[in-house]
Amino acid sequence: MNLHLSGLGTAVPPGVLEQSDAAELSPAFCAADARQARALRRLYGRSGVETRNTVVLRADQGVLEERVPFYPVASGPDDRGPTTGERMAWYEAEAPPLAELAARRALKDASTPVEAITHLVTVSCTGFFSPGIDAVLIDALGLQRTVHRTHVGFMGCHGALNGLRVAASQAQEAEARVLLCAVELCSLHFAYGWNSEMVVANTLFADGAAAVVGTPAQNGETPGWCVQAQGTFLMPMSADAMSWRIGDHGFRMTLSAEVPVLIRTNLGGWLESWLQDQGLRMEDVGSWAVHPGGPRILGAVQDALALENGHLDVSREVLRSHGNMSSPTVLFILERLRKAGAALPCVALAFGPGLVVEAMLVA
Repeated sequence: MNLHLSGLGTAVPPGVLEQSDAAELSPAFCAADARQARALRRLYGRSGVETRNTVVLRADQGVLEERVPFYPVASGPDDRGPTTGERMAWYEAEAPPLAELAARRALKDASTPVEAITHLVTVSCTGFFSPGIDAVLIDALGLQRTVHRTHVGFMGCHGALNGLRVAASQAQEAEARVLLCAVELCSLHFAYGWNSEMVVANTLFADGAAAVVGTPAQNGETPGWCVQAQGTFLMPMSADAMSWRIGDHGFRMTLSAEVPVLIRTNLGGWLESWLQDQGLRMEDVGSWAVHPGGPRILGAVQDALALENGHLDVSREVLRSHGNMSSPTVLFILERLRKAGAALPCVALAFGPGLVVEAMLVA
């Protein structure tokens, strides 16, 4: 049995950060001199992002600097901002309600009563606490206290596709009803100081949550928007290209300039072979849900797969309006494609530390 994407729901925090404002604020945290300040403003301008939602920005009106109490301006060149413990306390307070909102929207979209959910899959790479988001959701949503729980943690931007692999394996019984919820608060890991890789991450990442209700599609049924297959590929010689490690002042991401090169070199050949295994050619794909790691990554995917202009418009629009929310982002794209009645089959792609590409075929 395949996993039918019966319902999708998304949620973002109310605080909206304009990228132009972020560009003006960033030198106070990251730049040691005027040259670095100019470089920062150029990076923000080339990010492909116009607005981002974040839990660290108060939604009320007022002076922008006063609306970001979590991040005081750097007191000196050695200031690295809040400790990891302080960031995790904020995560524990802010992540669960955002996850709950996305989950409620997915349940409503699927017309599925909460008591019908048999399995719960949670996904996150930006925070830790225990009992975790899964336990909080059981109480907040009123799920059965016997629901089967699985947490997919610290897998990066492709985590939701890993979570859907788990959900698909759970939906092998006719009565299974799986709720998956991915939530990330990337803005809690804003990095102080000048580091060429981490300042790029500062320009891209944002907060959001997305949820899926998955149900079994019986053999012979063709309801549409069913997960038909999934694949994964760890690119050779790529371990240093993207990483995500826990530091004393937040989680520290490295995002090498080699990532687009690795995608152009490796993605096309592997994906063509994987699609052949599914009985498809590249030109048979009707729509693409590509995680927008950044504009250069989207450009590399388009080049590697020889996609025509327009195929990645939804990915670029999600990046423009919401930034890179890590694992939920590909579900934001799938939700928009599904609502628009995009052509099937659809291929979803996301990249994460490794460098790993995860693929999912939806038909």
